[in-house]
Amino acid sequence: MALNRRIFVLGGHITPFIGKNHPDFIWKRHPDFGTRENPTLEETISTAVLGALEATGTPAAAIEKAWIGNFVGELFVNQGHLGAAVVGAHKDLMYKPVMRVEGACASGGLAFSSAVDALRAGHDVVMAVGAEVQTTASARIGADYLARASHYARQRSIDEFTFPAMFAARAKAYRQTHGLTERELAQVSVKAYANANRNPLAHMKAVKMDLDTAAEASNRNPAFLANEDLNPWLKVSDCSQVSDGGAAMILVSEEGLRKLGKTESDAIELLALSHTTGNLYEDGNPLVMDATAHAVAQVYASSGLSPADIGVAEVHDCFTITELLMYEAAGWAKPGRAIDLVASGKVAIDGALPVNTGGGLVGFGHPVGATGIKQVLEIYRQMKGQCGDYQMASQPEIGMTINMGGDDKTVVSAAFANR
Repeated sequence: MALNRRIFVLGGHITPFIGKNHPDFIWKRHPDFGTRENPTLEETISTAVLGALEATGTPAAAIEKAWIGNFVGELFVNQGHLGAAVVGAHKDLMYKPVMRVEGACASGGLAFSSAVDALRAGHDVVMAVGAEVQTTASARIGADYLARASHYARQRSIDEFTFPAMFAARAKAYRQTHGLTERELAQVSVKAYANANRNPLAHMKAVKMDLDTAAEASNRNPAFLANEDLNPWLKVSDCSQVSDGGAAMILVSEEGLRKLGKTESDAIELLALSHTTGNLYEDGNPLVMDATAHAVAQVYASSGLSPADIGVAEVHDCFTITELLMYEAAGWAKPGRAIDLVASGKVAIDGALPVNTGGGLVGFGHPVGATGIKQVLEIYRQMKGQCGDYQMASQPEIGMTINMGGDDKTVVSAAFANR
């Protein structure tokens, strides 16, 4: 997307991402079970919106337009019509134009993209929100709900856990083609958990993961697929978390900065954005993320950047194999050699190209509609030195996000500069 105006991310707010194994998540084994409840979707949205307004010093009345990304609110919490839920967060949002957008796990990215479109069209202060509450159903029922991001009629029967099975098929193809070992792939999970352990907002902040546990199926880390052909290729430690959470951010034009009394030093600048969509009814090459590769290529072409220019990145690691495929789609590694970036430490927090510094979807968590917003805010926070115990040693100048929906069917990618 060519930008006809300068566009800035002014900051925002990320709620804690919580779910099973998070110390504050109320479930049957929690001592507070039956005495208090987890945040509702309505509370999550309000917390994210109000937090973003406060963090950026933006009066609610200054918001000209807003979007919220959410995937399956109707199924998990029996609630749609979430644009009106955003308005419910603050009285001064009343009668503002707000709408919900959906693109599976890229719903947050689409909210961000829609906000950028509004700025390009002439608005000056807009908001993008993402939220999901998805711990209200059992794992099997939730897996059925989330399978709506696949071609349900054709792919639902692969396994009762449809998406894990689809990416187990990718892992099988990749490992057999490139000789990737189970222990090598386990390093991706270990990195994610280690980063999450330093992140107070992360779903898995209190859960440790060592290489021996991640590398072998066990009672603690089972291979859980019923599909016998795919079962050996994916374990619990390879999966992103079923999380509740939200995020919201404020985006502005140069005039928006002026209106809010801010300067470029308060923000990061959007250099390029791309949104690509694949064909739901066809399967691609399991060794390649085609839609992702096209999206990232467009970002490089529009911004004039190259893969070597990226100083920090947030990529969509819905499964460990996905993170490796993202590295290759982004041009950071040749086919089959993405694991070298992990093994060498290049993508660690103290490496040359830190990726998913807060833990990614595997460690930070994956409240589906919030992920695309959270990714952008994580780039902002690293660039502004706000990440605390997981802050990079030096604040990066160039960052990239890649948010993917479904099995590489909807992708939103962007590049940012720290001015």
